[in-house]
Amino acid sequence: MSDIPMRYAIVIEDAGRNYSSYVPDLSGYIAAVDTAEETEQLIREAIAFHIESLIEDDLPVPRPRSRVEYAEVDATDPGRANARPLLSSASG
Repeated sequence: MSDIPMRYAIVIEDAGRNYSSYVPDLSGYIAAVDTAEETEQLIREAIAFHIESLIEDDLPVPRPRSRVEYAEVDATDPGRANARPLLSSASG
């Protein structure tokens, strides 16, 4: 495996009573706790553990494929045609 760090997208959702997170490129790994900071830390630890386990078992490490984009829209007219991405971050 390369020494180049891989960059996985992490999705953190406010679930009302807690926060949950998941990694689109690594199925089966989720975290749900009281704060966004805690769930981010736990999912980062889960990613590291998963990758270490794959390497120890001589299995391939999935390459990041997801990308995250944010779109700015006018809340008074969400169908406005000139909505544009604010941030685009390619994975990898």
